Amino acid sequence: MSVLARLLRPRSDGRAALRPLWHRIVAVSRNECWYRDGGVADSVAGRFDMIVTLLALVLLRLEKAGAPARPGVYLTELFVADMDRQLRESGVGDLMVGKHIGRLVAVLGGRLGAYRSALADGAAPDALTAAVARNVSLAEGREPGVLAGLLMKHMRALDDVAVEDLLDGTLPG
Repeated sequence: MSVLARLLRPRSDGRAALRPLWHRIVAVSRNECWYRDGGVADSVAGRFDMIVTLLALVLLRLEKAGAPARPGVYLTELFVADMDRQLRESGVGDLMVGKHIGRLVAVLGGRLGAYRSALADGAAPDALTAAVARNVSLAEGREPGVLAGLLMKHMRALDDVAVEDLLDGTLPG
């Protein structure tokens, strides 16, 4: 195959295989148990927090299983593409989208670090509650410990899903 033919051939989109998992993360983030039982604020910020939290938990599950880094990169790219689309649909101008996306990716990175530390072996039992209190918009008067308990239950269920099934879009919730 000539160099020109290789350069011009269509490249496969590695993200396509992970789209079902991304859509499942978004669908599970909308589950009313997070809002009704867990106390997450039913607002744009609260819904964003749940998407980022569940994405972070999936990324941590893949990391824990020693999965290749590429699926996590593709999931993050799907997150960015979806947030880009949402920002544009909500009226954010082209010149500002990049700045907003940079902040959203930084939020995801911060949440990954917070949840990684909170869920690490030997972490104090209240570590996840503290991480939730700092990183999730809760409805007024709601306690972060309830949501932390639901997230721990979700993480245990995630641990029971084989990585191959997870990558195919199987997600508890």
